Amino acid sequence: MPTETPVRRLDPRPQRALRLAFGTAACLAASFGLALPIPFLPPVLTLFLLAMRNQPLSLRAGLALAALAALTTGGGLLLIPLLRYYPASGVLLVALCLFLCFRQALRGGNPLVTTFLTIGLTLVSAAGATAFALALTVIEALVKGLLLTSLCFALGHWLFPEPAELAAPPSRPLPSADEAAWIALRATLVVIPAFLLALIDPASYMPLVMKAVSLGQQVCATRARDAGRELLGSTLLGGLLAVCFWSALSLFPHLWMFFLWTLLFVLLLARRFHRLNDTRQTPGFWLNSAVTLIILLGQSVQDSAAGKDVYTAFAVRMGLFVAVTLYACAAVYLIDLRRLRRPISAI
Repeated sequence: MPTETPVRRLDPRPQRALRLAFGTAACLAASFGLALPIPFLPPVLTLFLLAMRNQPLSLRAGLALAALAALTTGGGLLLIPLLRYYPASGVLLVALCLFLCFRQALRGGNPLVTTFLTIGLTLVSAAGATAFALALTVIEALVKGLLLTSLCFALGHWLFPEPAELAAPPSRPLPSADEAAWIALRATLVVIPAFLLALIDPASYMPLVMKAVSLGQQVCATRARDAGRELLGSTLLGGLLAVCFWSALSLFPHLWMFFLWTLLFVLLLARRFHRLNDTRQTPGFWLNSAVTLIILLGQSVQDSAAGKDVYTAFAVRMGLFVAVTLYACAAVYLIDLRRLRRPISAI
């Protein structure tokens, strides 16, 4: 009696790791090669998109992404007059919008939409509160960044497609409404201080806002007892990788080497993000490390092109990143402590 041969299931993780690394590296090289405004923004968006979505974008989804860009920038522009003439009310309204975005993502909403809305609400409104021309520059960077992100995302899926017979992943369990509200509150408290600094000097603190947005996303999946290791550890690892990257790039500074070194470093992190290498850290740890690496590296390249002292600027920026990360750890701990004590004090 003939025996049936077992069906070999394809492991999609190697394809996903290659797609994540190649798409991010290609977007980074194209962004700097085309001299786009805020050139580190498109690769960060590509990194988020490839990490959060494993299926290619359809034409309808691409149009929805363009509509999302319009909604994001439009919402930020509407907040500019309020931030200029009624700053306290404007900041509270931004905090409320951030809270609603994070809570919607926790209750089953699209985390990618949350990321784009958070970036648009904070960057566009903070830039416009200082100068409307700067807000237009941020809008231009967001629109061009989303277009480049869509192209690199499609290219990554074309070169490294997802297996056709792969089953859909199980839906993740959703927290209760009360728990989602507490987690969204602590994520909002992580982003707001960086947003306040950006209101003072948007050009200098824009990378800090991007870092805070990444931390806000990571905080949504981090427990209080793991906050120090998850948040601070990933930030320090990203800074260490940025130093190693810059040292390697200094040997032969060229755009193609920029692309190849980015491909190598992001691939090392992507393999751990997709669990191809044994690790005790969560995927959010490796994603935040990659985001920190790209932001620090992109700013260092811009500082070098502008003739600034790269090492001093890197040290100051890394100090700010560590400071906002320590604040995020404290916010996670204090909010969770308050949440745990709440039922006891109510009795």
